[in-house]
Amino acid sequence: MSKGPGLFSDFGKKAKDLLIKDYISDHKFSVSTYSESGVALTTSTVKKGGYTSGDVAAQYMYKNTSADVKVDTESNISVNLTVADIIPSSKTIANLKFPNYDSGKLEFQYFHPHASIATAVGLNQSPPIDFSVTLGTPTFALGVEAGYETSSKKLVKYTAGITVTQPESCLSIVLGDKGDTIKTSCIRYLDQLQKGAAVAEFTRKLSANENTFTVGGSYALDHLTLVKMKLNNHGTLATVLQHEIMQKSVVTISSEFHTKALDNIPRFGVSLVLRP
Repeated sequence: MSKGPGLFSDFGKKAKDLLIKDYISDHKFSVSTYSESGVALTTSTVKKGGYTSGDVAAQYMYKNTSADVKVDTESNISVNLTVADIIPSSKTIANLKFPNYDSGKLEFQYFHPHASIATAVGLNQSPPIDFSVTLGTPTFALGVEAGYETSSKKLVKYTAGITVTQPESCLSIVLGDKGDTIKTSCIRYLDQLQKGAAVAEFTRKLSANENTFTVGGSYALDHLTLVKMKLNNHGTLATVLQHEIMQKSVVTISSEFHTKALDNIPRFGVSLVLRP
């Protein structure tokens, strides 16, 4: 793929990942195995409250093609097939779900040094159509996204944004929900090795006159241990401790509690991922 401004869906992704990824409130156990032919098999079990669910996922990669298949305890099957460079600098993704056939979609992405385009079409009789375009460079980019419902013949979504990316920071501003929501996010790395990072996200919903402000950060204590923390203006504080117990095998402990309601019971989540 050529180096360009990236997809519109990437706007604010680094900040969002730091604020969401690894924060869990369930008990999760996952085991992964790999074969010499390039097949990865992962079995996961999640306990949430008194309910336990699980899934089995298989991933296969060969040259420019990858396939992901997931089956859960309710017999839902999800197949994701990705083929790169059908035409140069492109990616085609087909997502199929059984027995919920109508939720599948076909997506095409094209990357250019100064632009990127993504189009997704639902695989049903009245397919929704999503389209996005980004113009700029890896440092500065402008983008728009729109969604059209063929069943109602209406434009149901339009979003615009801007992003500025530097080696030590990234700032994104996105106007979404048909102009009703403004989201600004910024992430800054505290050192050249990116061992530490600080992030802030501000969201304002104009119609409801509501604001949400979240700050957070992460720091690698060493090459095996990572700590993360976030706090929003509603008083929700969450923390993460992640440690690599063996090569590629990670245990994650997460907690969350409300500082404005200290009598509430804190929530805890544990995840154990084992990889040979």
